[in-house]
Amino acid sequence: MANDKGVVKHVVLAKFKDDVSPEKIEELINGFADLVNHIPAMKSLVWGKDVSVENLHQGFTHIFESTFESTEAIAEYTAHEKHVLYANLFLAHVEKVIAIDFKPTSVSL
Repeated sequence: MANDKGVVKHVVLAKFKDDVSPEKIEELINGFADLVNHIPAMKSLVWGKDVSVENLHQGFTHIFESTFESTEAIAEYTAHEKHVLYANLFLAHVEKVIAIDFKPTSVSL
């Protein structure tokens, strides 16, 4: 890729299935966070639950944002055995999910 260097954010929006218990959701979140300890390409993870008053969430309840140093690092993460195993577990518990990668851009006014 011509512009594969520089910080890249990986954002996942998820809606867990209605029958997934809060304890299981917490376990899945902890599993996602633990990937940082096993996949060197993944530099950090933050997450949260929807608190918007705009009601534009389209049913998505959780957001996860991880940081990588390049698009190549995201490719390493995606192919990593720990990620593949975790993703299969995670996907079995969500009703819908969206994943987007982007290069942050600051706006100076």
